[in-house]
Order: sequence, then structure tokens, then C-alpha cells
Amino acid sequence: MSDLKPILLAEDNPSDLELTLEALADNNLANRVAVVRDGVEALEYLRCEGEFSQRKRGNPAVAILDIKMPRMDGIEVLRAIRADAALKTIPVVMLTSSREEHDLIRSYELGSNAYVVKPVKFSEFIDAVRHIGVFWAMINELPPDGVPEHER
Repeated sequence: MSDLKPILLAEDNPSDLELTLEALADNNLANRVAVVRDGVEALEYLRCEGEFSQRKRGNPAVAILDIKMPRMDGIEVLRAIRADAALKTIPVVMLTSSREEHDLIRSYELGSNAYVVKPVKFSEFIDAVRHIGVFWAMINELPPDGVPEHER
């Protein structure tokens, strides 16, 4: 089980963070969840920099990004991920309270794999996160970390 890739969760809202972690745990996912509080930390985690310089190298199974975060928002993180050859194949799910059309369109233009609006009802929120975790961490097939073979 230790070879399972972690799930990267970038979320600054303590309530949403707690609910998301609970929903992932309720589904008994064996993947570890790496939590970061903003976009700068998300990129440091992915690049093994700063406080994450000693973490085991390798990309997460999925990066779940909130859009509205301090220091660097989720859309900026998505842009940086897609511009980095070593990170660009990471599945990215935008999990956000934003129903703004420009956020949705921009996320997909930049290569988001999914855009999920956080439901207001507790049970719907738990269900949405559970489905994200099951699909991206258990069902989805990932390429090896780094630059795809056809681009080498």
C-alpha cells in the first residue's frame, strides 16, 4: 500500500478542509492526503522545495485545488503545473465554491481535468468529494512521473 500515490489537497478554508478530509476517509481510500494551505505551498510540494524538500519524490495521483486561496490562487497553480514538463500530466480537479463562468472557462482552457463546485448541502459535498477520490485515486490510470516518453 505504501506505493500508492498521495492526493494533493490545496485548501485554505478550515471547514472545507475538514469536510474534504472526512469525505476521503469515509471511502477508506488508502492514499495519503498531503494538505497545503495555498498555491505557493502546492507548487513547493509538487517541486519538492521549501518545507517539502525532503518528501519522497513523485507526482500525486491527483491535485485537488481550490480556486480562491491566498498568495497564489488555484488557477495560477494550474497554469504552473501545465507549463512544467515534470508536472503537466498530473490530473487536476478544481474543487471550488466559485460558480463564476470565467473561472470555469479559464480552468478548462488551462487544462483542468474536472471542475467541481462545492455543494452547499453537507451530504452532497461529502458525495462529490468521495466520487473525486474514488475516480482519480483508484480508477484513473496515470502515466509515469515526468516527461511522457513521446516528448523525450
